[in-house]
Amino acid sequence: MKRQHSKILISFLALIFFSFVAVGCSIKIDTRLDEELSGELKVHFIDVGQADAILIEQDQQYMLIDAGNNNDSDLIVNYLKEQNVEKLQYLIGTHPHEDHIGGADAVINNFDIDQIFMPQVVNNTKTFKDVIAAIKDKKLTITTPNVGDSYKLGDAEWTILAPNSKEYEELNDYSIVVRLVFGNNSFIFMGDAEAKSEDEILEYYENEIASDVLKVGHHGSSSSTSEEFLEAVNPRYAVISAGKDNQYGHPHDEIIARLEEKNIEILRTDESGTIIFSADADGNLKYEMEY
Repeated sequence: MKRQHSKILISFLALIFFSFVAVGCSIKIDTRLDEELSGELKVHFIDVGQADAILIEQDQQYMLIDAGNNNDSDLIVNYLKEQNVEKLQYLIGTHPHEDHIGGADAVINNFDIDQIFMPQVVNNTKTFKDVIAAIKDKKLTITTPNVGDSYKLGDAEWTILAPNSKEYEELNDYSIVVRLVFGNNSFIFMGDAEAKSEDEILEYYENEIASDVLKVGHHGSSSSTSEEFLEAVNPRYAVISAGKDNQYGHPHDEIIARLEEKNIEILRTDESGTIIFSADADGNLKYEMEY
């Protein structure tokens, strides 16, 4: 969670990182709501304390956004196995902070993975090195996120909304932001994107980001979820992934008040444990909590 200036990088790490980066090929999708959808979509906001890990499944295909802290490795691997995951179609490390990619090397080592996405920025930590080493050992490559590219997960579609710039002062703003659509239901996953990234998303996609569920950026920090951005997303539900009694005071009172003013239902992993949303082909959306 520590803020790090993105320009303080080690050239050796940059060389290693970018040697494994592959330019991703976008899969453009013609989404038609009148097509028959298969099964249901499930989105698991896994309780990993002061960290992020989100498992998405549709038609026996799976996608993982972030993988918690280093000490969450066993928890993440076991949770995926309990959900009968054998292969991930996509693994996204939103940005190279330990609380988002800490368990990624364990996931890479334990599961087959079709495609790994990470932003084009490096970090000088052992956690980052471990993830790169795991990718190298499995002879995989990293796909650089291209804004506007869309991909399929079963009958669901997800689109990359950020990062929109090549350089940021804050590492959090390199976060890969994703919007997922299944029939009439939609989710937006913010990673730790802060106001700078939110402003860029609004500049390019203001009328295209309305979503039923908002995974609140940066664990509910006041540096994210601006009034303007929240107005554009206009969610029914806001999910906050944070640790109980964490040292950062997340989520901040200002953000909770902002969400409450708009009558958005707030769900928090520090209060409710793992939160699982289900969306069916008829457009119904519900959630359950696993304490």
